[in-house]
Amino acid sequence: MDFIAGAIGGGLSTAVGYPLDTVKVRIQTERSYNGIWHCIQEVYKTEKILGFYKGMSMSVLTVSLISSVSFGTYRNCLYNICRLRYGTSDAKPSKVDISLAGCATGVVRVLLISPAEITKVRMQTQKPHHSVATSDPSSKPKYRGSMHCLKMIAKEEGFGGLYRGCSALLCRDCYSSALYFLTYSVLCDWLTPAGKSKPDIFAVLVSGGCAGMLGWGVATPMDVIKSRLQADELGQHKYRGLMHCARESVKAEGLTVLFKGLGLNCIRAFPVNMVVFVTYEAVLRLAEHLTK
Repeated sequence: MDFIAGAIGGGLSTAVGYPLDTVKVRIQTERSYNGIWHCIQEVYKTEKILGFYKGMSMSVLTVSLISSVSFGTYRNCLYNICRLRYGTSDAKPSKVDISLAGCATGVVRVLLISPAEITKVRMQTQKPHHSVATSDPSSKPKYRGSMHCLKMIAKEEGFGGLYRGCSALLCRDCYSSALYFLTYSVLCDWLTPAGKSKPDIFAVLVSGGCAGMLGWGVATPMDVIKSRLQADELGQHKYRGLMHCARESVKAEGLTVLFKGLGLNCIRAFPVNMVVFVTYEAVLRLAEHLTK
């Protein structure tokens, strides 16, 4: 049920946060925007509402899968850690146990999420071509959709192209996942009244939102590097790897470049992760009620 609940929560959360995710990626990868509001105005002006939802079809499917794997992996890792350390899976896990399970979840996520992430970034950063001669091939966008984008990357850049930026993604997800699950667990315990075994909906909403904000807060620098590496297409390659991308970005735009999209990440993360956790807990409790 952890896998099923995670999948439903992940799919719903994508619809909530995707437009702001598109704005975040544009700000992180391009220097033509003066800020969040300017980026929103420009995207709407040139691409209308649909511009904010580029690449969402694949993202909904993959986020559902990733969320399913994340929650399922986390619960199973925590189950086995407790069983090995305390002799029983019912033992209350320590903060170290939760952090280790969260970190392991981040590693597993990267293996699945990288192809979807690079497809999402390429679609989000693709600009519409304006040409009088509509028959001119150059007037047509390179990627016609998420699946076409995925096939084009694999064809032009090989299997390794689907994992471009994977090192930054691994760094981002390992420590942010550990903090994410730890924050949720600690806040839920703190907000749950004495005598109750499970948090109420208010505790879940606040804990989930805060966990998302803190997780994305620490993940933003690596998220910027990841987005730049993944947006760096074949024939345009400016970056040789994670450290080269970080050095070149800081050299060109200053240290603040690593925090591009930080505010937007935190704003987006709160409602998105509220939806994730409240849906996750609701599905688990419904399943428990139906099986009694």
